[in-house]
Amino acid sequence: MADRIEISFLETFICSAFAACFAELFTVPLDTAKVRLQLQKKIPTGDGDSLPKYRGSFATLSTIAREEGVSGLWKGVIAGLHRQCIYGGLRIGLYDPVKTFLVGSDFIGDIPLYQKILAALLTGAIAIIVANPTDLVKVRLQSEGKLPAGVPRRYAGAVDAYYTIVKLEGVGALWTGLGPNIARNAIVNAAELASYDQIKEIIMKIPGFGDSFLTHMLAGLAAGFFAVCIGSPIDVVKSRMMGDSTYRNTIDCFIKTMKTEGIMAFYKGFLPNFTRLGTWNVVMFLTLEQVKKVFLREALYD
Repeated sequence: MADRIEISFLETFICSAFAACFAELFTVPLDTAKVRLQLQKKIPTGDGDSLPKYRGSFATLSTIAREEGVSGLWKGVIAGLHRQCIYGGLRIGLYDPVKTFLVGSDFIGDIPLYQKILAALLTGAIAIIVANPTDLVKVRLQSEGKLPAGVPRRYAGAVDAYYTIVKLEGVGALWTGLGPNIARNAIVNAAELASYDQIKEIIMKIPGFGDSFLTHMLAGLAAGFFAVCIGSPIDVVKSRMMGDSTYRNTIDCFIKTMKTEGIMAFYKGFLPNFTRLGTWNVVMFLTLEQVKKVFLREALYD
């Protein structure tokens, strides 16, 4: 007989941070393409049409690599790892404890979906409040394209970006876009964690399936799809506010974007966003499930 010992919060945090950083390394180029597409605005021409520089995820990746070098695809990777270490570790690490707190430690059976959603909303909001500066720096670095000759870059790297932002804009600037970021990350976190949790639970009850690699992969892919469908509009507003300081607040960014570009502007970069989040979730959850096994200890009895 086996008696499984639950892993601690610290161990869960370490597993979550590692899995999130590992997934980030694989998907930064896709995230860079997504940010460029989201920040791209209509370019007026003489006949009223527009000539967007970036067209689709793969074309955007190709354009960035051609104009800025392959390293351009990895802009913001250090800040991205900072973000995932803090945000990823907290949002996933806190999920089970918060879920248990909401239903009570004596609860037996399958936790209701609405409790899972509420737990993920709370942990997503808490985690991004702490990690917002890392998210801001990541977007700022990713938004920089190839500058004309003689024009200096705003930031030499992630550490310089933190210093420069604080020096020129104040400490509070590190929390620019916090409102839409809380909304976006709480909602996306709920879409990812609650859907993964629920779908994994459903798949495991199907004959022939279990707590397996295939189950984790399917649940991770579904989690990425739900996250993009629900969070894309908020993600666009967040990226624009962080990448462009001309917007006064969330509502101002939303109204100006809607007025000048229409509703579909909020789904700019949808395909690269799904490509990125789908891949990210599959890699992250597969890694998380495997790494957690390292910390799980089983006492065997005859």
